[in-house]
Amino acid sequence: MTPSPAEAIKRDSHGLRGPIAAELDAAQAKGGLSEASYTLLKFHGTYEQHDRDTATARKQAGQDKDWSFMVRVRAPAGRLSAAQWLALDALADSHADSTLRLTTRQGVQFHGVLRENLRGTIAGIHGALMTTLAACGDVVRNVITTPAPVRDAIHALLEREAFALSDGLLPRTRAHHEIFLGGESVAGEAEDELYGAAFLPRKFKIALIYPGDNSADVLANDLGFIWQPEGWIVTLGGGMGMTHNKPSTFPRLADPVALIPHGDILEVAKAAVRLHRDHGRRDDRKQARLKYVLHEKGADWARARLSADLGRPLAPPPPLPRLAIPEHLGWHEQGDGLLWLGLSVPSGRVAGEWREALREVVEATGAAPIATPQQDLLLSNIAPGDRAAVEAILRFHAVPLPETLSPLARNTLACVALPTCGQALAEGERVRDGIVEGIEAELRALGLLGERISLRITGCPNGCARPYGAEIGVVGRAPGLYTLFIGGAFEGTRLNRAVADKVPLAAIPATLRPWLRAWAAERAAGEGFGDFWAARPDAALMLAS
Repeated sequence: MTPSPAEAIKRDSHGLRGPIAAELDAAQAKGGLSEASYTLLKFHGTYEQHDRDTATARKQAGQDKDWSFMVRVRAPAGRLSAAQWLALDALADSHADSTLRLTTRQGVQFHGVLRENLRGTIAGIHGALMTTLAACGDVVRNVITTPAPVRDAIHALLEREAFALSDGLLPRTRAHHEIFLGGESVAGEAEDELYGAAFLPRKFKIALIYPGDNSADVLANDLGFIWQPEGWIVTLGGGMGMTHNKPSTFPRLADPVALIPHGDILEVAKAAVRLHRDHGRRDDRKQARLKYVLHEKGADWARARLSADLGRPLAPPPPLPRLAIPEHLGWHEQGDGLLWLGLSVPSGRVAGEWREALREVVEATGAAPIATPQQDLLLSNIAPGDRAAVEAILRFHAVPLPETLSPLARNTLACVALPTCGQALAEGERVRDGIVEGIEAELRALGLLGERISLRITGCPNGCARPYGAEIGVVGRAPGLYTLFIGGAFEGTRLNRAVADKVPLAAIPATLRPWLRAWAAERAAGEGFGDFWAARPDAALMLAS
């Protein structure tokens, strides 16, 4: 099979260098970057984008597209110090569009970075002891885990292992320092030992959890580690992306593959990366994720391959434990005498009064922010005596406390989509509030507004907000049209299924009404929306007809 064009770009890039530096140095450059630079810049944590809202008008006026960059910070476990948050906040004004965005992988993104500011943005992030390297691209992405800053042994272990994996799986190239940080050129740099010359076939996502907190959606990741007293359950082959009308592409939950000792995480993770490197498809990027290898070969095959790589047999996995997702929002005791406050950040967008409020709180209290896989922010290490002052700052800036929000609003994710994402078929972030309000009205009419439901909205089927595991998934189909999915598990252990296609944006709440009414009328006590419809798949489809 002939490798895709991206494979040649990676293989011939001289360790992710390619023509990036020359193109960024072209002072009079017009238009977008070359395909090679666009592809390789992802590995350095940035995507070139353009404003799709203005593209048509600018073209008609004979003008070039309004180009800019998205820059993503790699933040293992979502952990940031107060100083790091303030540094990112300052960069948002000086180098970007005055906003920050929390991602579903516990990272932080800048938008609207101009080409002349790209190096300065990445250098500023580096100066705050963070990096953008491998925040995107065909490598191991940001390693995620439970965000809760509970001061006990299990949470400390999860955080420690997330940082160890993040460091141990970074690409070992000096290209990033050369291009963005003024490092000296390295002649004849050796090929990356783990990734090889062409790196991975596609992106690779890792999560670590313990059963009491699956907020990281471990089964939606290429590689997962679930803590157990006797070791770690290793899961392989999860992933959310698909393509409309292409049945060969599909979302998938990971398979339990092995049980390993507590001290073997990094070694096994490297073996899993090599498994993907050597067996993932390189001819078709839509078929290149590890999930398709597991779908074809199975968990027993994967365990045998990992065992052969490591030179010792891996034990088969025990049954998966019951997973749960606790409430992280609101005030909580950390266990060390300090508090954390979880704030629900709509679509993860920190702008305007939100930015002002968070800056004041961090400056006043030294709170350490933690980005969550739900696009929310936990402010940790707050002294109990500062609680009233923190709430006063938030109220002054009209930042809502979580108790004022419905459970639906607190458990909604939405991707960026238009106007900057080149993959978006429909709106995501910009229609999130309207969709939430419409479904809230339906729930209120049924007396169900207090029920916890997960809702995830994406502007395309690539699934960045993990819509296929939600109790309600809303996926962009075409401008103004969406596919609706229901029946996922709130705990992240079951996929949903499509029940309505090409639904106009304004009709989403009314289209969901029959499923919400049947749930209200027929559910057992405490039965969640997703569980109710997963137990009645035929009835769910009958309502759709």
